[in-house]
Amino acid sequence: MRYGYIGLGNLGGHLAASLIRRGFEIVVYDRNPALSERHREMGAQVATSVADLAGQVDHVITCLPSPTVSEAVLAEVLTSLRPGATWIENSTLGRDDILRLGGLAAGAGVDLLEAPVTGGVHLAARGEITVLVGGDKALFDRHRPVLEAIGNRIFHMGPLGSAAVIKVITNMLAFIHLVADGEALMLAKRGGLDLKTAWEAIAASSGTSFVHETEGQLVLNGSYDIAFTMDLALKDLGFAMGFGREFGVPLDLAGVTAQTFLKGKAAYGGAAQSTQIVKLLEDLLGTDLRAEGFPARLE
Repeated sequence: MRYGYIGLGNLGGHLAASLIRRGFEIVVYDRNPALSERHREMGAQVATSVADLAGQVDHVITCLPSPTVSEAVLAEVLTSLRPGATWIENSTLGRDDILRLGGLAAGAGVDLLEAPVTGGVHLAARGEITVLVGGDKALFDRHRPVLEAIGNRIFHMGPLGSAAVIKVITNMLAFIHLVADGEALMLAKRGGLDLKTAWEAIAASSGTSFVHETEGQLVLNGSYDIAFTMDLALKDLGFAMGFGREFGVPLDLAGVTAQTFLKGKAAYGGAAQSTQIVKLLEDLLGTDLRAEGFPARLE
């Protein structure tokens, strides 16, 4: 089967590259031609537009920044994608968006398989990211080889919309952990502890988290370079708060974290790295959280 990949940014570019490395025949498109050319050099074919790509392939995969962009791209995809094809969506969308867009696709004879990913851009670059899948089980089984090419842990969560719920839950936890980790590291610094040793002790303790062990290193380096923005964090936290209202679950920590990220956006801009949320505390107290031996980017 020939797949097309649309959206070659920080995350999608790595996912598409994994498919190329695993020998899939891939056609790519991004509105930034330089990103497409990078994948041409890896062995992909490059389309001139979304519609051009959709007319060349059996199935389309997308990784896009918002539901609005996903809907616009889908409209163009459906002008030339053949009925019976599958649209695999790697973007993080709300459940309502997924169900609505799935209905639009079905009206054109195209099936939707939601497959958002989690774990960070560095794991996507290694082909080791986690893939959360929602949709028909037979459709999942059909496309499992391509899903296993982009990630090493694949979870079929249930019918369409299920992956949207669990992805938002995992991101909500990550943002809460990030704010908490900043507070913990600041306590260590103001308490006179060596931050490198403190980071190592936390990582070896019951208080550790995936975020501490990954994004915490970027905070201590001072690069904050996680390739994920404040705007994207706020989008996901908005989805989480919406689920809380729908399911009747009070999300006190998520609510406080969302307000903190609004402050972060006001201070540094929506395009700032999400890890810069810790910088709010650094700036407030006039105390930086720097330690030697930590990377500027995760590998």
